[in-house]
Amino acid sequence: MKRPPPISDAEWQVMEVLWRTQPLTANDVIDALRPETKWKPNTVRTLLARLVKKGALRTESEGNRFLYTPCYSRKQYVRDESDSFLSRVFGGAARGLLVHFVESGRLTEADLQELKKALKRSKE
Repeated sequence: MKRPPPISDAEWQVMEVLWRTQPLTANDVIDALRPETKWKPNTVRTLLARLVKKGALRTESEGNRFLYTPCYSRKQYVRDESDSFLSRVFGGAARGLLVHFVESGRLTEADLQELKKALKRSKE
């Protein structure tokens, strides 16, 4: 499977909107992002154009407007970003990452229970 192209944090925010609901027009994305980002419409349009150029989004013409749809799922991006982070920070070893989170106290009791369930499932 082809890896998704790298995207910036700002582009990730645009993708989050489109992963929730798709396809959307540029104006739909602008309206969805306005409350949390206060970005100007041209900023969002520029981010959409970059994402299309990178191959993260595709467009479809509908009358006089374009509809934007992700080319990759959020799950694909999360997997790719996780693998990249794991490789850079922990030398590719998931054990180091897990130990870090457990020892740092960042995991709640519910998180620990979910982790135990996931480990149990992985053994099956």
